[in-house]
Amino acid sequence: MRREELAKYIDHTNLKAQATREDIKKLCEEAKKFGFYAVCVNPYRVKDAKEFLKGSSVKIASVVGFPLGATFTEVKVQESVMAIRNGASEIDMVINIGALKDGNYDEVERDIKEVVDAAHSMNAIVKVIIETCYLTEDEKIKACEIAKRAGADFVKTSTGFGTAGAKVEDVRLMREVVGSNMGVKAAGGIHTAKEAEDMIKAGATRIGASRSVQIIESAEQ
Repeated sequence: MRREELAKYIDHTNLKAQATREDIKKLCEEAKKFGFYAVCVNPYRVKDAKEFLKGSSVKIASVVGFPLGATFTEVKVQESVMAIRNGASEIDMVINIGALKDGNYDEVERDIKEVVDAAHSMNAIVKVIIETCYLTEDEKIKACEIAKRAGADFVKTSTGFGTAGAKVEDVRLMREVVGSNMGVKAAGGIHTAKEAEDMIKAGATRIGASRSVQIIESAEQ
């Protein structure tokens, strides 16, 4: 896959706690230079990203309930609303992983649906991070089914802060479960063009990466 084509799959990401305004500026400049689809930043940095991306087609994604997913639904909703007001058009939310493992599926669905409803009312999309490294195969399937039922736009493998990141077999499974009408985002531990392309072949429609420049530079000219 050529660089320009691959770049359009990538959410160029910096979610480090210690990321400075200057780091976000660099992220946005790289996104504009290489033609990445979006940048993905913490909620506090959305305003900065909007400033640095002014006049650009690069979108802004922000994370909600990140990275544990264990906060209150109402907090996730408010966090989403504030991020969108500040300039985000995409919300990457973490499911309530503990509730899923409890088998409390109604609660997991409510958590997702309330964020989805709030975001959609403001013309933003929602990617649901299921954090595959903590789930059994049955739980991965269930998480994807719930996200689809709740009206989410994407399911996403990982936060990048768990014990492991994206795996080809998880992306393939997620695509099988959600079908062709939802997006699948592979994120966490993707460092080369080949790894990114393997995820895309397995069914990913978006790649989340902090080493996006390295990925593009290892791709075909």
